[in-house]
Amino acid sequence: MDKWFKLLNESRRRGYQKRIRSYVTDRNAMLNKGGQKNTPPYTKKMGSHVTFDKQTNNIGEEIEVDKEGFKIHDELNPEIWEGNKAREEIRVKLLEIANDFIEGLPVVIDIDDIVLTGSLANYNWSKYSDADLHIVVDFDKIGENRELIKGFFDAQRMRWNDIHDIKIKDFDVEIYVEDSAEKHHSTGIYSLMNNGWITHPQHVNRTIDIETALKKANDIDEQTTSIQSMYDNEEYEKVIRNVDRIKTKIRSMRAIGLESDTSEQSSENIAFKILRRSKVLSKLSNLKYDAYDKTMTMDD
Repeated sequence: MDKWFKLLNESRRRGYQKRIRSYVTDRNAMLNKGGQKNTPPYTKKMGSHVTFDKQTNNIGEEIEVDKEGFKIHDELNPEIWEGNKAREEIRVKLLEIANDFIEGLPVVIDIDDIVLTGSLANYNWSKYSDADLHIVVDFDKIGENRELIKGFFDAQRMRWNDIHDIKIKDFDVEIYVEDSAEKHHSTGIYSLMNNGWITHPQHVNRTIDIETALKKANDIDEQTTSIQSMYDNEEYEKVIRNVDRIKTKIRSMRAIGLESDTSEQSSENIAFKILRRSKVLSKLSNLKYDAYDKTMTMDD
């Protein structure tokens, strides 16, 4: 496992450095003045102005997050699916992308399957959907330290997603490496390797609890605003701790929703999507990276 530790550390270091440069560049481009206090995006609250007609994305622009974004359609996305099968040109291209990722890994791994999942493999697709491309691997065949193995693959796939901007029919392709022993909560899972459904989605026309989702999202946003105040007060270590705490809370909230009867349509999962689309999640990440930089900086 020494090789895995070495690869993990190198991957984390390279990935972190690149993400830091990317975040700082994007932030400065948006602000044209660097990370000064009391400047957007960190001063605008989501709060009561969040509706499903219009939603501010925390950088002074507006994005559409209307009810169409959470609509249950009568059919799967016709650009991706033809009848009960993935369109062959789509399936081949996604397999090619996955294989390029696999071949770029610094270690050789055995693949159990390559699957398409998420809203594009379900009836709740929208223009905000990603093509969630999951590479299924048996972690037990690699070693006993699942945390180490997961950390390695997370670093590799984050680096890939950071470097590449690949779209399939205008949908972003997001790569994940999934342990075959881990329970997958999606109600739509399609094997690209076997060209067939593992879990066929069921069309359920249920009402989404938008109000509850908004309350959950606004609660996270208010806590994020408090963390911004900590940053402004130069309490950088406190910022890092609280960002980690809130991100753990968000992951737990979403997991609870996905494990519930309403699954992807749960208020918890919808709240997660609101936070992602309104850039609150990226705001949290920026705060943590900026705070870390401050703790590591030595003044002249």
